[in-house]
Amino acid sequence: MTNILCIDTSADVCSVVFGNDDGVAYERVSYQGRDHSEKAGVFVDEILTEAEKDGFGLPDAVAVCSGPGSYTGLRIGVSLAKGLCYGYELPLIAIDSLQIMTREVAGRYTLEDNAVLCPMIDARRMEVYASLWNTQMQQLKKAEAIIIDENSYRELAGRPFYYFGTGAEKCQEVLSPFTYIADIKPMAKALLAPALEAFAHKQFEDLAYFEPFYLKQFQTTVSKKNVLGL
Repeated sequence: MTNILCIDTSADVCSVVFGNDDGVAYERVSYQGRDHSEKAGVFVDEILTEAEKDGFGLPDAVAVCSGPGSYTGLRIGVSLAKGLCYGYELPLIAIDSLQIMTREVAGRYTLEDNAVLCPMIDARRMEVYASLWNTQMQQLKKAEAIIIDENSYRELAGRPFYYFGTGAEKCQEVLSPFTYIADIKPMAKALLAPALEAFAHKQFEDLAYFEPFYLKQFQTTVSKKNVLGL
């Protein structure tokens, strides 16, 4: 049986899961905000210790959320995953955060055959990282950084349209003709199924060259304070 360690630090929730075809065997989750640098490594150590104690041994692969998402969060998760893969000589699997949320919605709800699913990751102000999918998990539009306004996705007004994710709540007023689904976030447990599929097809990342999918480069804010007093 294939066992996979799944790590997700792409948004506010920090979560780690160890599981296989029978489902999730061990899980650790923190909803305390972006404390990923403190929690993720601890969660991994706890879970691997329990798995070893119960006879599972090491996982057969490590899966991580590849982005888009929080720049810092993605770097923490991917760095941890790559370190584990190098240390234990395991393959690395990377899954798109927007796909993860879409899979959760498609699996949780009975939707119209022609429905369009729009996962959103929060960016700045009214900007989100979003993509479009159908209920068969086929991508209709690639991930993009988009500023949401009253004209967004109006060309799809004739079809059932569902939007969700960490960037969706703030868009409810301008996307009122469409259906908002609450409480959908990237989570490590939602990584497990696509990671098992990827493992079966040997869809592994190159450890030396793999980087998170940031979609946009990290932006810093220049302080306006004269710290030198000049």
